[in-house]
Amino acid sequence: MSKTKTKKITSIGGSALIEGIMMRGPKKTTVAVRTGEDSIYTEDVKMNFLASKSKIWKLPFFRGVAGMIDSMRLSYKSLMLSANKAMEAGEIEEEEPSKFEKWIDEKLGDKFMKVLMVFSTILGIALAVLLFFFLPTWIFNLFGLFIPAINKGGAEVRFWQSVIEGLLKIVIFLSYILIVSQMPDMKRVFQYHGAEHKTIFCYENELELTVENVKKQRRFHPRCGTSFILLSLLVGIIIGLFIPHAPFGVAVLRPVFKILLLPLTIALGYELIKFCGKHDNKFTRIIAAPGLWAQRITTKEPTEDMCEVAITAIEAVIPDDGSDIVKNGCCN
Repeated sequence: MSKTKTKKITSIGGSALIEGIMMRGPKKTTVAVRTGEDSIYTEDVKMNFLASKSKIWKLPFFRGVAGMIDSMRLSYKSLMLSANKAMEAGEIEEEEPSKFEKWIDEKLGDKFMKVLMVFSTILGIALAVLLFFFLPTWIFNLFGLFIPAINKGGAEVRFWQSVIEGLLKIVIFLSYILIVSQMPDMKRVFQYHGAEHKTIFCYENELELTVENVKKQRRFHPRCGTSFILLSLLVGIIIGLFIPHAPFGVAVLRPVFKILLLPLTIALGYELIKFCGKHDNKFTRIIAAPGLWAQRITTKEPTEDMCEVAITAIEAVIPDDGSDIVKNGCCN
């Protein structure tokens, strides 16, 4: 039997937070946060998802884009909730504000924080675009200084450019998560990530949701955000094969075209991860392999108290009518 086979497949998914876990079921989404040695705070998160606004967002390919947008919104909202609750409970230490921060708070208050959050978001997006789109293309174009044939373009150049750019993106992504995994706070988040996966596996194996049963499960799950990102990066290599080395004779337009085609990349990556989640065969195991390997970095073995938080979160979103079950029996 495959290592990823379970007795059933659920649509329930989640994400690791600061000292907590968010679980999203078909009918509700719940955040569970550790607020003390013997206490876990839970709160349902309300949000209007794109799929509920128009049927078009439920169609193949469109649902991938909608899912990405909704996941980012939901994760951000859940993360802020967990951070506030963990800080209130003293689970994470709050640094003493500097004189400058106190002055800003007195003069601008919440307005400054809102502006700062918007600025931080814009800066983060700009940095991601620079690192994952423009930097790989710039590095490849540097090769043209030593290999003149690159500047002539052509199918062969386009092939190697797409492969090298894709590999550079993967290296950048893995390097980033490797670096942040060394931070104590992020290591705990990755441990909660492991608890999330183990708890979902426990439920899919139809075992009683106890700490003992959860601890026995695997922490590498085929339906994971890490796997989705890796798959999307690999899909981007294929899409890059169809983008000229220098569209309209301008090399800088290549990353611009890749940005414009990002919705297609996300949509294809989503459909692949969804397909891998429903089926377990040689083909899907090959597709899922890179993401499962990367989860060795983004998931860590959780402690028992972390498993308790994950169990609390998933129990809150399991529907009584079984509407979360995608498929009963082992997937083939």
